[in-house]
Amino acid sequence: MILKLNIESRRGAAPADFAIDNLVIAGWAGRDKAAVEEHIVELEALGIARPASTPLFYRVAASRLTTRGDIQCWGTASSGEAETVLFTGADGRLHVGLGSDHTDRKVEAYDVSVSKQMCDKPVADTVWPFDEVADHWDSLILRSFIQENGRRVLYQEGKVDALLAATELIRGYTGSDTLAPRTAMFGGTLAAIGAIRPSARFEAELEDPVLARVIRLGYNVVPLPV
Repeated sequence: MILKLNIESRRGAAPADFAIDNLVIAGWAGRDKAAVEEHIVELEALGIARPASTPLFYRVAASRLTTRGDIQCWGTASSGEAETVLFTGADGRLHVGLGSDHTDRKVEAYDVSVSKQMCDKPVADTVWPFDEVADHWDSLILRSFIQENGRRVLYQEGKVDALLAATELIRGYTGSDTLAPRTAMFGGTLAAIGAIRPSARFEAELEDPVLARVIRLGYNVVPLPV
């Protein structure tokens, strides 16, 4: 899988091709156990069983990654989740971007692993070098928005310090401080404001308030007939 992304650094911007062979979704990745429990409870309300342990790492087909502005989903029971995404290129350098772990909630109710395979995983076409944010990682802010009754509604918002740090997730998955080349890893999500619910459009932002920059993502959800 080749993703054409733009590396936006303090020195400027440059296009780059990222070959991704391995896609990993970190689930139940909250740093605050109370917040993890809140997310578990909101998913239990949808009939989704609580995990045996946290965090969990789900392998997903790398071909599910996309930078397109729309995705097709089976039915209308899917929804997005704003997440940081770590990318390692063929040279092993680590970058951070923004993605949505778009998930089929109906399937998730009986098999979380299968639900992760059901939908494309949209990612923004911009990434930052990880070493530019490593020293202020906890200051990064995630937001997402949905369309509801004709209005753009805030759906998620919070600092990533509510989630396990990127370095901790890497160690949890690999047992080391490095993520293998040609890998993408989603870093977990924040609880929804209100309930988890579908929307015909999902938008997200990753804000770096220290370096005054934002990565944005937006896509439309096109339902396929059931």
